[in-house]
Amino acid sequence: MTPVTFRERAKLDIGTPKARANDVAARRLASHREEAASQFSGFEEMRDRARQIRLHTLGRLDNYLAEFADSVERLGGKVFFAGDAAEANGYVCDVAARAGVRSAVKVKSMVTEEIELNHALEQAGVTVVETDLGEFIVQLSGDRPSHIIAPVLHKTRQEIGRLFEQKLGIGYTDEPVELNEIARRHLRPIFLGADMGISGANFGVASTGSIVTVTNEGNGRLSTTAPRVHVVVMGMERLVPGPGDLTVMLEVLARSGTGQRLSAYTNIVTGPRRPGDPDGPDELHVVILDNGRSRVLGSSASEILGCIRCGACLNVCPVYRTVGGHAYGGTYAGPVGSVLTPAMAEDGGWSDLPFASTLCGACRDACPIRIDIPGMLTALRSELIGESGFGWLRPGLSAYSRAATNPTLWRAFLAAGSVFGRTVGRTGWVEKLPFHAGNWTERRDLPAPAAESFHSWWRHNRGT
Repeated sequence: MTPVTFRERAKLDIGTPKARANDVAARRLASHREEAASQFSGFEEMRDRARQIRLHTLGRLDNYLAEFADSVERLGGKVFFAGDAAEANGYVCDVAARAGVRSAVKVKSMVTEEIELNHALEQAGVTVVETDLGEFIVQLSGDRPSHIIAPVLHKTRQEIGRLFEQKLGIGYTDEPVELNEIARRHLRPIFLGADMGISGANFGVASTGSIVTVTNEGNGRLSTTAPRVHVVVMGMERLVPGPGDLTVMLEVLARSGTGQRLSAYTNIVTGPRRPGDPDGPDELHVVILDNGRSRVLGSSASEILGCIRCGACLNVCPVYRTVGGHAYGGTYAGPVGSVLTPAMAEDGGWSDLPFASTLCGACRDACPIRIDIPGMLTALRSELIGESGFGWLRPGLSAYSRAATNPTLWRAFLAAGSVFGRTVGRTGWVEKLPFHAGNWTERRDLPAPAAESFHSWWRHNRGT
């Protein structure tokens, strides 16, 4: 039976080699971030500035979207506003058909994962190849990304070596340098023969119409300049007002995601190829995607649209580290996914994700935009409980409220707890609770209540 809830999916991965590999890699990325932040004396001030820019942009998003579209078109590019995944995929497939595209190369892009663009193009007869090493491995294995910036965080190099041996027909190796070289040799002719290059956008610059992609591999530059058609798919929120604002974002993005001062490649595309340019695409198409974002913008979770997809919140989250990215079910994993996925959904089918958190606050502390993810998760939980009542939870909390405000009832509960502690928790721990409370003891033991309450102890000892 296909798992449909976060808990069911998480149970499949907890304790597996896949989950352990994910945990080790996430911790390493988190430590790199801490080191990079400590080496940059102005990092906290830069975070404040980045937050100000993102929230300002979201507050005037309609104006900046119009300015960005005008800037792109003034340069000779074409802009299409897509309301949902079907409209976005339809437009890209139409562009491919008109241009006679048979093959496409793709830069790593979460938003194209979100709309399942690869599947739509393949149905239209276009061969699509992922060129980011991690996404290439995911595509070869028929898997899905498990992390925003490191898609195969859940795979070991031995697994990748066996995959390359099976799919690419080469001898087995698990040496990272050799695996990289194998992928490079395989992809080089594919780059040179592709008709279309597809990318997302880390940022779009409203005043110049520039598209910015940030990578640590040269595939981003090849994919956006070698093919004759370049298609950009970007979420409508991924804008900054001007080049100065972009500089701030680049200062915090790499440090937060990978612990680098700057990523290896910051690729800025401003319009299609102009007369005299030695390379670049003949056509540039920018698809600006809504797909639920305007609904989020008008909700209590609007701040999540300030996310710059650095992955820092995933790397520090104890839940994500334990269960991995696939347990979240959607495109976006970890704390950001626990907010964004249910907030964007129309059908309410992701109501369990806001509860996939300990609310420890580590995500907020690591976020370069200081997004209050725990606050939004709490608000989403409140809304969901208000809609469904969560069965036993509402009357249970109501009963606790009555007991906690009534001294007689409270003392009775304390006396019952003492009896419970003496009978059930003889070892000092309760290994199994009844009914819904059993969810707590399913993975941990509960300290047994004290055999004597503090009130009772004080009554007998206050004179001494």
